[in-house]
Amino acid sequence: MDGTFSSTAVPYHKEPEVSVGIVSAAQIHFILNGTYLMNDERVTGEQRVEFSGGKILWKGKGYDQLAFLPQTDAGSFSLDDVIIGVGFHWERKEMQVFPGTLRLVINGDKVCAINELPVEEYLKSVISSEMSATSSLELLKAHAVISRSWLLAQMEKRRQVQKVSGHQNPSIIKKEDELIRWYDRDDHTLFDVCADDHCQRYEGITRETSPDVAEAIRLTRGKILVDDNAICDARFSKCCGGITEEFQYCWENEKKPYLSAVRDVDGKGLSDLPDLTIEAEADKWIRSQPAAFCNTHDPKILSQVLNDYDQETKDFYRWTVEYTQQQISELISSKSGMDFGEIKDLQPVERGKSGRLSKMKIIGTKRTLTIGKELEIRRILSKSHLYSSAFVVDRLDINEEGIPARFRILGAGWGHGVGLCQIGAAVMGEKGYTYDHILLHYYRGAEILKIYS
Repeated sequence: MDGTFSSTAVPYHKEPEVSVGIVSAAQIHFILNGTYLMNDERVTGEQRVEFSGGKILWKGKGYDQLAFLPQTDAGSFSLDDVIIGVGFHWERKEMQVFPGTLRLVINGDKVCAINELPVEEYLKSVISSEMSATSSLELLKAHAVISRSWLLAQMEKRRQVQKVSGHQNPSIIKKEDELIRWYDRDDHTLFDVCADDHCQRYEGITRETSPDVAEAIRLTRGKILVDDNAICDARFSKCCGGITEEFQYCWENEKKPYLSAVRDVDGKGLSDLPDLTIEAEADKWIRSQPAAFCNTHDPKILSQVLNDYDQETKDFYRWTVEYTQQQISELISSKSGMDFGEIKDLQPVERGKSGRLSKMKIIGTKRTLTIGKELEIRRILSKSHLYSSAFVVDRLDINEEGIPARFRILGAGWGHGVGLCQIGAAVMGEKGYTYDHILLHYYRGAEILKIYS
């Protein structure tokens, strides 16, 4: 179901609404900042709900769901303990404030808080959360278009999947000696998208929207990327490492023409790409510092993309992580739930066009397992996530049994690398490139189309 839609994939003649999953918990504390309507009851101020007896308990009564509707455009609600950066090294809890409707539904044995609001209002928060107020207007416009495109593509995909009875889209292939898993948004059945980095970072009105963000959204209102009459699944990541990755190496085995491998320098096409699917070429590329838009340490440019906790990450174009034998064997064991014994080798099996590993073989003294795709590899080799799966491994201080005492991992880029490279796009904006030039650099063959006013 993912990828090529019919022309009905561009069905919008007016601005749609989006539902965003914010948090799930056994108990939820929230504050209604203004007057809200729940059924026929006018409600304001501090509220609590909890899951009890298969119902949502509020004010002593059980409900299957609750919907709090703002009575003014200025209405908002505050939610406690919203987790940001789930599973990443900057994970933390915050109180956040959201505009629009608050819907509470049952999610297993928890209550799920969902924010419903117009798409363009949602984008104000997304762009403000993903980008900085110091970003160039052209970068903000480019990000508005891709965030809108990605969102509408996910919403359309969810609708189409729901129409198909018994639809299954397995994201795991498990064999005795192989585990291939990818992570996407198909598990979001109660809402369109979540509020965290695994979808798009959405923090409501917690993070102040700059006038430039509002202007970028106004100037691009209703504009999306399309390919062959279908909304583009416009993926993006922090730093591609010099070459963008192709979709199929990170998610379903489906090639999307507009998500091709691109050298992150001007005037370079597919013919200028080194073949990083060849191990020797990948090794050479990752150990070097090739010129690229995203190869920058300019603090002014980086501040456009890296907000607060993102700036805790200093090295991303090229980076190094080192583990002792004990550290890596314990890490892999804890993350996989399997006893590999001592780790003898981490061997590349398959690389994508950016040099990112989509399959890697873990060879231990007790067992051998091939794992993929890129995010699964990143997760098993870090307490949170490695910056990317574009890496090579140096085995150091090898004993007579062929067991290294240390492993040095040298890597390139930050994130999956598919689609727009945020840091590369920031550099392009600073260099004077227009938003459409930025977009068509990263999404080759796509078109920009306005689908509602």
